[in-house]
Amino acid sequence: MGRAETFQLGRASMRVREYGKTGRPVVLIHGLSGSARWWKYNVPALSKRYRVLVVELSGYGSLTAWRQRSLGVREDAALLAAWLRARDLHGVTLVGHSMGGHIAMYVAAQCPDRVCQLALVCASGLLASHPARVALQVPRAALVGRWSFLSTVVADSARAGIPNLWRSARVLLSDSVRDLLPALGGRPTLVVWGGRDPLVPAALGRQLAGAIPGARYVEITEAGHNVMVDAPAEFNRAVLEFLDHVPLAGGPGRAGGKEEKAEAEEAVGEGAGHLDPAGPQTAPSPGSAS
Repeated sequence: MGRAETFQLGRASMRVREYGKTGRPVVLIHGLSGSARWWKYNVPALSKRYRVLVVELSGYGSLTAWRQRSLGVREDAALLAAWLRARDLHGVTLVGHSMGGHIAMYVAAQCPDRVCQLALVCASGLLASHPARVALQVPRAALVGRWSFLSTVVADSARAGIPNLWRSARVLLSDSVRDLLPALGGRPTLVVWGGRDPLVPAALGRQLAGAIPGARYVEITEAGHNVMVDAPAEFNRAVLEFLDHVPLAGGPGRAGGKEEKAEAEEAVGEGAGHLDPAGPQTAPSPGSAS
């Protein structure tokens, strides 16, 4: 079990669990309805060589997650960027799945001096649709994916609660990263997709990779949306090969200070200000992630 911390900025907070003690920092960001548990097949392999930090976003992961209102993708990104500055992390690789990949792109844009690599996994950001239409594909996604993981998906969805899930889905589906993509080409980027993904089709993955200068695209043919769960060996191999063969680029940037913290508080303020006052924010139990 990794070391856990809760990072709070204003009324918004997120949880981070750390594995491994050496190597460059690799930050894993889950997607809609997700939690740290969604990386359970990947953390052991990655943490042997790298310092792995697994994020649980506001409104997700813990047994009481539903009591904290989820943030939008841009507010989540601002909170993550503030955490990178507070921890003074440099040479960071962000690995984001689905909504987490969407968030990772914004974090990279906000912290170009701290984020040196991106791995985007079945990422949203180009998926424009209505939440109800996407929801119709969820049963198909369950059939395509690893059946033994279905109980985790259901449990984590229940922990987040329908209001958080609906809010996150509505925001991410109305937010496009298209104009941001050319600027992400200044760092090595890996785009990994499941060939049978019914939620964010592989065609969008190829489009995403094509719009980021120099990005490498890997498609795992038989995997679905949760590619890191459906095909963990292939996924781990692709990510480790990417990490191992990309040299650390760039030097340390400026350390986070009062000015950066004030900017971050302003950025997350809109989302944090909508947290449900009916339920107090509580730090999740360190034992809730496996």
